[in-house]
Amino acid sequence: MKRFIFISILFALMVYTVISCKPKASNNVTPADGNFPAEIANIFISKCATTGCHNAASSAAGLTLDSWEHLFQGDGQGAVVVPYCTQYSLLLYRVNTDSSLGTIVLPIQPPTISTSNPATPLSKSEYMTLYNWIASGAPDKYGNIPFASDPDTRQKIYLTEQGCDLVSVIDAKSMVIMRYIQVGIYPGLTEAPHCIAMSDDGMSAYVGFYAGPGIQKIDTRSDTVVGTVNMSNSGVPGGGSWGIAIASPDNSGVALTNFQSTGGLELLNTSPTSFKHKSYYSNGLGFAYLHGIESNPTWDTFYMTGQYGNVIYKFFPAVLQIGNNPVKQISVDANPPLATDSNNSKPNPHEIQMVPDDSRYFVTCQGTNDVRVMDAYADTLIKVIPVGSYPQEMAMSGNPATPYIFVCCMGDASNPGAGEGNIGSVYVLDYNTYQVVSIIYGDFALPHDLAVDDQDGLLYVVSTNSDPNGPKPHHVTACGGRAGWYSVYKFGPNYFVPANKNRYQTTVFPYSIDPRF
Repeated sequence: MKRFIFISILFALMVYTVISCKPKASNNVTPADGNFPAEIANIFISKCATTGCHNAASSAAGLTLDSWEHLFQGDGQGAVVVPYCTQYSLLLYRVNTDSSLGTIVLPIQPPTISTSNPATPLSKSEYMTLYNWIASGAPDKYGNIPFASDPDTRQKIYLTEQGCDLVSVIDAKSMVIMRYIQVGIYPGLTEAPHCIAMSDDGMSAYVGFYAGPGIQKIDTRSDTVVGTVNMSNSGVPGGGSWGIAIASPDNSGVALTNFQSTGGLELLNTSPTSFKHKSYYSNGLGFAYLHGIESNPTWDTFYMTGQYGNVIYKFFPAVLQIGNNPVKQISVDANPPLATDSNNSKPNPHEIQMVPDDSRYFVTCQGTNDVRVMDAYADTLIKVIPVGSYPQEMAMSGNPATPYIFVCCMGDASNPGAGEGNIGSVYVLDYNTYQVVSIIYGDFALPHDLAVDDQDGLLYVVSTNSDPNGPKPHHVTACGGRAGWYSVYKFGPNYFVPANKNRYQTTVFPYSIDPRF
């Protein structure tokens, strides 16, 4: 018995010695190879993460390349490497010396710090090593792909890029673009992904196109297109020119407005990947230039804005099926409903946003530079709230402590203190009191849309930068055209401040944005 006790004690001491002598990992110590694969470490550590350039002490241009983790924090202009995407990874532009291999952005890196110590550009072999590494997902030395963990729960924001037929996926934690998804159904034709809608469960996103008949479904766990329908083959007039999309409360489908003179509503059941659709077009319904859309919680009543006039269409699909008039035209001003306005003198309602209890909805009126509050039950005007010039999209906080609706005023020129060429503002409205809580003037250039991340208390504002006289983009993009960007703000009860000084550059004509959770 004593021998057993002795052996047990000896074994315990041996275990303690092994455990206590085992090297402990430290989050504060960067390994010599930066957690890069060996062939990548040979490039970054020896040629990039050097004194005066991209080591931790210098962090030139806000970019640190001494570790795999730091690389994917990006720089002051956003992501420099996007996994699996060589075409839109800025780092490749900066180190490329051969235009036949891809886009070149000057000055070539690494730069010459002094004449006595001239830098040597990357060889073609080194460039292709980086190229192939990014194409394979840019893994660390253990094979981990950036942003690939927690696919079911990762907080992300999805942004359409009209000029390049892309959807950008933004990682909420780092705020940088983590993936690009190629969308569209006709190779070589710019179809302009216009609207995007997230399902309530966060597992699917739906994309509609302004210049193409496609509607596509994205799986947000894999960030791949898993369903496509070509509406030009489905009897839809003109094939469709989609305005706004909203997802059904039960995650089974999506509704889209068709922005044409004889516009209509498209209801699609998209579970699991097939598309079964029901079309409602003008034929006696009176729809014209439908854009904004909301629904009631039971998905049987739809509110749609007529872009040119003073009309909200309240539509009951079930009533149509029994042969009665299914449409009620609601005026957003004191005048009789007018579906089209050739003189452009009406409110011209653009977007619509329901409050959480569905009792009221807010409408941006780009013709009169105001937001109108409507009673969803009585179908009457409650309040007119003046805002900045050309109000467009809205986003609402679902946090009761911040009962705010944020309004993008795309053409607001009264932007004090902003940089040269900046234009646009964000009005913050309290949806309970109808008061203007704040006006955000920031680094904007024709901002069109915004998204609220209630989990992190962040507001994303998307600048299209579509005016050729506006701010010059930081760098060109592989698909040509003029790049836009998004800015990020922290918000809470009565405070709205920039999250940082970064201008997160996108590709061309970023347009609509929606958060995953």
